[in-house]
Amino acid sequence: MSKPRGGRSWKERQDRDPYVQQARRDGWRSRAVYKLEQINDKERLLKKGMLCVDLGAAPGSWSQYVTETLDSDVRIVAVDLLPMDALASVEFILGDFTEDAVLDAMRTAIGNTPVDLVMSDMAPNITGNRAVDQPRSMYLVELALELCKDVLRPGGDFVCKLFQGEGTDEYIAAARASFKRVKAIKPKASRSGSREVYLVARNYRL
Repeated sequence: MSKPRGGRSWKERQDRDPYVQQARRDGWRSRAVYKLEQINDKERLLKKGMLCVDLGAAPGSWSQYVTETLDSDVRIVAVDLLPMDALASVEFILGDFTEDAVLDAMRTAIGNTPVDLVMSDMAPNITGNRAVDQPRSMYLVELALELCKDVLRPGGDFVCKLFQGEGTDEYIAAARASFKRVKAIKPKASRSGSREVYLVARNYRL
């Protein structure tokens, strides 16, 4: 959901990035796929026949990874502000996850089936001012956790991008109140200079 900054220097860094190069070779939509792949290698989150929600989905590499890993035996409801090319087994909703109308459309798409996995790679548009960016990012992950309480089945799982900073300790504590097991993972594909980690919360309990 976040937009890149920095013009040519950003593009040059992208072109040199080994994960960007590998994603191009392997046919993935973005380097972010390797973060989910590395998390799933440790956690075994994906199961055939599951219903999955993908927040901040565009350009779609996480949904792409899930549907290809499960041979399209999955149903995914994906949401983003930015458009996303169609994928097998994915129903895409274009809009702002923070707006009630988009949340309602997502709930309609989910229907009455409890969700097995909510995953979020959402991030706000980065300004570079941590005092602005951190509260914005925390707002998004708090909304994602609230969605989990709304749609996850008992025993369901949650993965989300989390920027370390003010509010993250309290957020992890809140997740622990709703899930049996919670941990923060820094995938190898996550840039070393980034404050991002991924919260992995397993076995949702009502």
